[in-house]
Amino acid sequence: MITLQEFHQDFLQSILSDTQSRGIPKPQAFFENVCEELITTGDLSNNYTEAEYTKKSMEVYGYDYDEEREILTLLAHQFFQEEEIQTLTKSHIDTKFKRLKTFFIKSSQALYENMEQGFEHYSMAFNIYNYLNKNAIKKVRLMLISDGKATRNLLDIDTEYINTNLEIEFRVVDIEYLYKVYLSDNTGGDFEIDVNIPTLQVDSISNEYKSFLTILDGNKLVDIYHKYGQKLLEQNVRTFLQFRGNVNKGLRNTIEYNPEMFFAYNNGITATATDVEVDDKNNITKIVNFQIVNGGQTTSAIYAANKTSNLDVSSVYVQMKLSVVKDKEKQNEFVSNVSEYANTQNKINKSDFFSNSPFHKEFKNYSKRIWVAAVGGSQRRTHWFYERVRGEYLNEQAYLTKSQKKQFQLENPKLQLIDKTFLSKSENVWLQKPDIVSKGAQYSFADFAKTITDKLEEDNLAITEQYFKDSISRVIMFKEVEKLISKSEWYQLHKAYRAQTVAYTIAYLAHHIQEKKQYLNFNLIWESQKLPNSLYNILAIIAEAVFKNITNPPEGNTNVGQWCKKTKCWDRVKKLDLKIEINDELLTDSEEEKYNKREAKKGKKLDSSIEIESFVINLEKEKWKQLLEYYQKDEMKLHISMMQLDILTKYTNGLMILPSPKQSKILYQLYENAINEGVVL
Repeated sequence: MITLQEFHQDFLQSILSDTQSRGIPKPQAFFENVCEELITTGDLSNNYTEAEYTKKSMEVYGYDYDEEREILTLLAHQFFQEEEIQTLTKSHIDTKFKRLKTFFIKSSQALYENMEQGFEHYSMAFNIYNYLNKNAIKKVRLMLISDGKATRNLLDIDTEYINTNLEIEFRVVDIEYLYKVYLSDNTGGDFEIDVNIPTLQVDSISNEYKSFLTILDGNKLVDIYHKYGQKLLEQNVRTFLQFRGNVNKGLRNTIEYNPEMFFAYNNGITATATDVEVDDKNNITKIVNFQIVNGGQTTSAIYAANKTSNLDVSSVYVQMKLSVVKDKEKQNEFVSNVSEYANTQNKINKSDFFSNSPFHKEFKNYSKRIWVAAVGGSQRRTHWFYERVRGEYLNEQAYLTKSQKKQFQLENPKLQLIDKTFLSKSENVWLQKPDIVSKGAQYSFADFAKTITDKLEEDNLAITEQYFKDSISRVIMFKEVEKLISKSEWYQLHKAYRAQTVAYTIAYLAHHIQEKKQYLNFNLIWESQKLPNSLYNILAIIAEAVFKNITNPPEGNTNVGQWCKKTKCWDRVKKLDLKIEINDELLTDSEEEKYNKREAKKGKKLDSSIEIESFVINLEKEKWKQLLEYYQKDEMKLHISMMQLDILTKYTNGLMILPSPKQSKILYQLYENAINEGVVL
C-alpha cells in the first residue's frame, strides 16, 4: 500500500508538473489541485472560485458559496513545498485563520468599495457583502489547506459566533486528510455516520449484500445532510435540480402543506453502505460509507425546505432501503447497478451513467497502447496516461519494485497525466462551449458526458485512435495557452480571469476556423507535442483581445466571473473581428477530414474484430458449455435464432475449430447477452 510519505512525494510531483505544463506558480498549482479534490469529495461546491487578496492583516485565496446550505467558505493555504512533510504549527493555523476572519469582517463592512472593479477579489468581497445583506449566509467556514501535517489536537477548533447568531467554523485540510481521501478512493478508506434508527433486517440468500428497511424523520435527515452534504451523494447519478421539475415542486408542496402524507406519497431513499452496527434493540447505531444512490432530490428537498424556507419537517418521515455490500471491492460496481435500476422517479439520461461508458475503457486502451513520438532530441518514447479514476496513476505503482516504478514513471511521465475532468474542459472549449467550461469543472464534465454519450449512440465507432490523438493535441493546446497567457504582459497587470480567457481564446479559434468551413490539422501538434509557432502567435493575438472583451462586460454585469458563464458573453466574443490569417499548412479541408475519419473507423473495425476473435478463442471451453446449457433451456429458445444456436453448438462441441470473424461476433454477442441477463459463468 502507498505510504503517506510516498503520497506526499507524488503530490509534490503533480504540483511541479502542473507548474511546468501550465505556466503557473507552484502555490497556485497547489491551491487549484487541492480545491478541485475538495469539490469531488463534496467539501466544496461547484461554485468555488479562485480569488487572491493579500493585504495588511488579510489573506484569502478563494471562496465558495453553497447556495443550498447557505454556507460561505473562505480559503487560505500554507504551502511548504518541502521534500519532507513539515509540521503545521499552532502559530501557522492561528495566523491564517485570523487573517481570513479579518477579511470576512472587512467584507461585511463594504470592503469592495475600496477595491478596483474587474478583479476576482472585488467580486468576492462584493458577493460576501451582498449575501450578508440578503441574510443568505447561515454559516461561515474558514478553511486552511496545507501540504504540512497538523497534530490531532490542533484540528479541533471551537466554533465561534459573530453577532451571537452567525456561526464561524474552522477547518484544516492537511496532507493527512488528502491522503485519507486517496485511500478512500483506492483502498476502501471509511467514513462513519452515527445514528439511532429502528430497522428491520430483510432475509436474503444473496452472498453479495444484506438489506435493511428503516425510517428517517425529516430532522434527522436534515442533520445528516447538513453535516456531510454532497459527500453523501458522491455516487448519485445526478445532482439536485432545485425546485424546477414537477417532482421537486411536488416534494416542496407536500412538505409545506401535507407533511404527514410525505411517507405515503414519496418513493423514499435507496442507500448503500459497507457496514452497519445494530444494537440489541434492533436499532442501527452506525452506518459506514453511507451513499444515497436514489433519493438525492428527496434529501435535498427536505433540507432546503427546512433551512431555506424555515419549514417544519418534524412530521416528515422517509422510508429507506439500505443495502450493505459485503465485498468492499465490489462496492462501486454494486452502487452503480443500484443507481441505474433504482432511478426511475425522474427521467434519467444515459449520460448520467457516464462513469460506466465504454468511452473510458477505449480511451484508456489507446493511452496504454499508443506511444508518443520521441521529441526534443529524446530517444525515449512515452505514453499519455489517462486517469479514469482519481488516484489511478499512483495506485498502479503501489506494488511495483523500485526499478519497475522508475520504468513506469519514465514511460508515463507526470507531465503527460490527463484526467477525465481536464479532458472535458479541453474538449468542450474546442466544441465552442466556453460559457459551460466557465461554470466549473463539474458542469463541464456533465456536459461532456452528454456529448460523448450522444456521439456513441449515433456511432459506436466514434472513439478512434485518431480521436485519441486529436484529443491529446487539444489538451496540449489548452496547456500551452495557459502558459502563453500567464507570461503575457497584459495579464501580469491584472492576474485575473485566466481560466475564462483560456476557454474563450480556444473557442474563438475553433469558431473562426469553422466559419471558413475548414479544420485544424491536429496531427501537426501530435507529431511535435507542441503548438506550431504560427499557431502560437495567432492564439496570442486572440487571447489579448478576448481578455479585454470579457473583463469589460456590458452594464449590469459587473461580476466578470458570472458574466463569463452566460451564453450572451460567448455571443459577444464571437463577434470580435480580429484580422488573423491562418496558414494553409495548419488546416485541412472537409474532404480530407472525412477521409481521415473513414480511415480511422476502418482501423478501429479491424482492431475490434481481432479483439473479439481473441476473446472467443481464449474463453474457457467450460464456460461455452455453460452458455450452451443456458440457451438450450425452453424459456430461452425465443431469444436465440436457429443459426445462432447452431454456431454455438458446433463451437462448444469442437466441430468448429476456428470461427470466422462473423461467427466470432455472433458468439461474443451471445456471451454478452447472457452476462447482461445476470448469468454467472
